[in-house]
Amino acid sequence: MNFTLRQLRVFRKVAEQGGFSRAGDELGLTQPAVSRAVRELEEALAVRLLDRTTREVVLTEAGRRLLPKLARALDALDEVLDAARKEGGQAMGTVHVASSPTLSASLMPAIIAASRQRYPQLSLHLQDQVQRLNVEAVKNGAVDFGLVVEPEPLDGLEQEVILQDDFWLVCRPDHPLAAQTAATWRQLDGETLVLLDGSSGSRPLIDQVLRRHGLHCPVAQQLGHSNSVFRMVAAGIGVSVSPGLAMPFPAGCDLLARPLLPRESRRIGLIRRRNRTLSPAAESLWRLVLEMRSELQLLATRALEGAN
Repeated sequence: MNFTLRQLRVFRKVAEQGGFSRAGDELGLTQPAVSRAVRELEEALAVRLLDRTTREVVLTEAGRRLLPKLARALDALDEVLDAARKEGGQAMGTVHVASSPTLSASLMPAIIAASRQRYPQLSLHLQDQVQRLNVEAVKNGAVDFGLVVEPEPLDGLEQEVILQDDFWLVCRPDHPLAAQTAATWRQLDGETLVLLDGSSGSRPLIDQVLRRHGLHCPVAQQLGHSNSVFRMVAAGIGVSVSPGLAMPFPAGCDLLARPLLPRESRRIGLIRRRNRTLSPAAESLWRLVLEMRSELQLLATRALEGAN
């Protein structure tokens, strides 16, 4: 059968209003357009639904059987469509976001707070784990999108950079480089380092920078969390190269942060599956984070206030 939703709605309105003219007025259609829609519906169904006279329009037996069922079906359809419109306009639903521990602690609180204020009917579920698992979660659809340290170019992923996060030297106050307002990368040559391990998104970037500057730095300890790294440095195990967002230092750690020159940074960004449409709620949250770029960059700067 070849009929349209418009024809069904027109028939219902004619039956309820008892005439073509009144139905046309309600629907914003001319009387000929209303008559044509009903006639096309009857032809598609191969049954007469209305008896027309010069004075009235009356439902046939087939029309009387069809009308209540059709009305219920159209009402149910309108309810479904209205819910979909509200979901898109009000960002209703649940969004799953993946983020590494450092980014979860430094950036996600501001993002979650902004989301609650802008979209109170949106539920944000944070998946807090190491970078490798976050990238996998985005690729296999376990989360809607991720907040990550710049990954290597990956097929099937779309990326949006939201801020730059500089690398800093972290050392004890009694270290010779602590007396300087800034240190150069060359001055790290031969220094013993305490670094995050390979599960961190930052570690491959730090290794690349050390190689690019031709530095030979033995790594004494490789750890899974920045707080552990800082406590090792405070104990005199070595110095560290740390992203700014990993700071401030934990309580009781008497440490200093010094800029490393020339400036080297990591990029923090959002990743999502390419050519896959996010839910309206997830798309709204994605765009909100992009709007917050300046605010999030400021958070990266403020993280260093307690480190100097």
